[in-house]
Amino acid sequence: MQKIIRKFADDGTILPMNQFVDTHCHIHFPDYELDVPQVIADATKAGVTRMMCVGCTLSDSKLAIQMAQQHASVWATIGLHPHEAKEYVENPKALQEFRDLASRPRVVAVGEIGLDYYYKHSEPSAQADMLRFQLTVAQEANLPVIFHVRDAFDDFWPIYDEFKPKGVIHSFSAGQKEIDQILSRGLSIGLNGIMTFTKNTDQLKAVKTIPLNRIVLETDAPFLTPTPYRGTICQPKHVEVTAEFLSKLLDCPLETFATTTTNNALGLFNLV
Repeated sequence: MQKIIRKFADDGTILPMNQFVDTHCHIHFPDYELDVPQVIADATKAGVTRMMCVGCTLSDSKLAIQMAQQHASVWATIGLHPHEAKEYVENPKALQEFRDLASRPRVVAVGEIGLDYYYKHSEPSAQADMLRFQLTVAQEANLPVIFHVRDAFDDFWPIYDEFKPKGVIHSFSAGQKEIDQILSRGLSIGLNGIMTFTKNTDQLKAVKTIPLNRIVLETDAPFLTPTPYRGTICQPKHVEVTAEFLSKLLDCPLETFATTTTNNALGLFNLV
């Protein structure tokens, strides 16, 4: 008879058989409206046993690190979002302070960083300068990178190719052309609740071509709440819903999908 090995949370409760990693959330935001300890407990009970709080500004990155230091199931990343580039591009003191964060305990990646031409809250030139700076920091610290790229892949790839770090394209919502570009460079692809409510059938068709070993799961909480929970605040526990949807889309048993995507995340971000 096969022996069944159960896992337990810190409070002694039995964890679900399927384990997941939320590789991208913002539950450390000061305006996150839910009780964070309860959010983490609910995530754990849903099998989401590891969460990554992703930085978007200098102060936000510090909060992510603080959150990771307070909760054993949370890790942190440091990043200056492309929207914020104009605030830092001529601030060497802040940039040095940011660089120093890369060596802090429980920091496992640089991100989210990249280019965003959809809103252009910062000029493309400032975004490019900040992207190169942060790629240098990642290179110095030997950390993977979480990329935010929106309507800007044509300008993004030449900069990426100067450094060629390992990492992930976060919150994928493009098409087959971009998937081919991402996979050809050995990057992973972060999938979240968008997949459960997108009306773009070509996008879903393209996602089906992604090898399972290149997918990591994320929520982007408090944003992008998956169906059927639209209209509520997104939480890390919602990774389970997205995983169920994607396992069916890819015609892959949920247990296999959970195990593989979890191992992908553990390997990419060295979550130990």
